[in-house]
Amino acid sequence: MPETTAHTVKSFDEDIAQLRAIITRMGGLCEAQINEAVEALVTRNVEAAARVVDGDRRIDELESEAEALAVRIIALRAPLADDLREIVAALKISGVLERIGDYAKNIAKRASAVAQAQPIEPTIIVPEMARAVTGMIRDVLDAFVDRDADLAISVCQRDRQVDDLYNALFRSLLTFMMENPHYITPSTHLLFVAKNLERMGDHATSVAEMVHFAVTGQHMSERIKTDDTSTIAKLT
Repeated sequence: MPETTAHTVKSFDEDIAQLRAIITRMGGLCEAQINEAVEALVTRNVEAAARVVDGDRRIDELESEAEALAVRIIALRAPLADDLREIVAALKISGVLERIGDYAKNIAKRASAVAQAQPIEPTIIVPEMARAVTGMIRDVLDAFVDRDADLAISVCQRDRQVDDLYNALFRSLLTFMMENPHYITPSTHLLFVAKNLERMGDHATSVAEMVHFAVTGQHMSERIKTDDTSTIAKLT
């Protein structure tokens, strides 16, 4: 291989590695933000919630870095086939992770409001939802870095667990509000928290679908959502 060509290939590989590293850092920050926001909610720690809100800026900055790098790679390297699919996937994934960071920030804002009211029992389901969601995010980013289509499929299948927890929390909160009308305000905040976590699971699933396509060039079969809260609302 000519020296110039070898140098070009090495530079391209370094750019891809840097892009993967940025996406990985974004994912790690999203996990941390979710965990800290939920911890602030459960412990009623207003100061910790404020730190999560402030920390969202770093995720936004990394999204801008990922976008700029991806565009530069496409413009300068003119990648094809697998390489192009991976770069486009990274570009989309950075946007999804930024949105997940926004959801974590929203939970932190709700935590500050919930802290002003008496604790309510259904809150105990929230940390379990958060663990399921952060596990999906962690694994889907591993699938992206390792180009592991099977792991991406596994992440998609786990979205059902998040939906089931969301349905359970939704039912619990509806029952709690009917039995304790004075707690409607904090219960409503928790409903929004639960919906934010459920949406994070959906976003992690979307990333898994992007990873699968980037690796295989094939789209996954359309997934069936198991969120039945609209039916629950009609029955109550």
